[in-house]
Amino acid sequence: MTLDLLQFYELLDPTKPLAVENPEEKQYYIDFSPVRGSNIIKDLRDKITFFSRGQPTCQLFTGHIGCGKSTELLGLKAELEQAGYHLVYFESSQYLEMGDVDVTDILLAIARRVSESLNRIEIAEPKGLKAILRGAAKLLQTELELSAQASVPGIGKIEANTEGEFLADVGIPGIGQVTASDKEGVSLVALGIGKITAKAKDSPDLRNKLREYLEPRTKGIIDAINQELLIPAQDSLKQQGKKGLVVIVDNLDRVETVKKPWGRTQPEYLFVDRAEQLRQLNCHVVYTLPLGLIFSNDYGRLTERFGVDPKVLPMVPVRSRDGAVCEAGMALLRQMVLVRAFPEVEPQQRLTLISEIFDQPETLDRLCHVSGGHVRELLRLLNEWIEQERQIPLSREGLENAIRSRRNQMKLAIDDREWNLLRQVQQRKQVSGDEGYQLLIRSRFVYEYRDQQGSWFDINPILLQAPEFQE
Repeated sequence: MTLDLLQFYELLDPTKPLAVENPEEKQYYIDFSPVRGSNIIKDLRDKITFFSRGQPTCQLFTGHIGCGKSTELLGLKAELEQAGYHLVYFESSQYLEMGDVDVTDILLAIARRVSESLNRIEIAEPKGLKAILRGAAKLLQTELELSAQASVPGIGKIEANTEGEFLADVGIPGIGQVTASDKEGVSLVALGIGKITAKAKDSPDLRNKLREYLEPRTKGIIDAINQELLIPAQDSLKQQGKKGLVVIVDNLDRVETVKKPWGRTQPEYLFVDRAEQLRQLNCHVVYTLPLGLIFSNDYGRLTERFGVDPKVLPMVPVRSRDGAVCEAGMALLRQMVLVRAFPEVEPQQRLTLISEIFDQPETLDRLCHVSGGHVRELLRLLNEWIEQERQIPLSREGLENAIRSRRNQMKLAIDDREWNLLRQVQQRKQVSGDEGYQLLIRSRFVYEYRDQQGSWFDINPILLQAPEFQE
């Protein structure tokens, strides 16, 4: 069987989650839940479809960046759509500046995506939300004019005209009146939020000015989103036979762990201090959040304020906690690679085709093991390996070169204290809430696994052969 190497390489893109709602991509999906300790997506789904009893739910989902959360959430989206729900899924990193996020940014991003999804639904014009946007637009208009006049004379007028068109979009009295239908009014809200947030995302100064305006109005924003968007939308959706509205906010686990001026880290501020606001939306919401919060001293406050424990997506185990090879996890990782080469071949038959890709079966096993069960790490190594050799079968030597290159990159970020912490993790298979351990987890030097005894931790296998670690 002839393998198209370029096509195989493209299917290994580590930055692209599988859109399992698409039948063409679903054929490449491997269900790892049998070895991950639980079926987390089923738990998230059942909380909405069975246990909610018609009330809005707010759930939290986390795991290492690159462990497959987005693919699983897209699978959740597909399952809920099949169950009769209207889904709004979006990657927050497309709309937010992840190094500087506030609650109002998240709320407006949700309002924007929900509004955009309602293009076929008739609901009343959201006047309260548009009034808040008009105030924000006026503020940005003033700031842009002042900024332009202070820099290049004459440019300010051009900016004002450009912004004037935007203000007309959201209906600023004296600049432009909206005469659209109700449905178009909702669409204009999405357009207005998009233009406001785009301006603010590109400028820290504008972001700060906008937040000074929006922060005291947080309750009003939430009330407007609920009363003018979410509740009317759900009523209309139910008239069309839908069971409800679900919003999935992906990539919030990528917010950077920077400290706010008052000393709180950004994840603690968003998901602990402002948890009450995030859970007040009147629809089903699933947020991703940074894994480090699981080990924070504020974890108890987080679960108390959200009323739920975050669901954690662990690594695919390649070894058990006693060091023995986990054959079930290895078997699924082999299939994850092989199915991208031979999607139409039965799983057992694929194993006979390993030599079409690799010089020997042990080479594929080495790739699976050294990945530590981190899906994106495996795909990334394989991508780099193919870029080096550019022909098949891929050799063991090429894999070792890719591993060595990755190890050398990782070592640059590890100091002596962290090497000591890594040795402790290998011995104890546990971590604490210490900031050093949190850094190891954020940096993906340490992976989390789950079994019947609960969670346990181990070193990223790429580091195990580093001279510093052997010492």
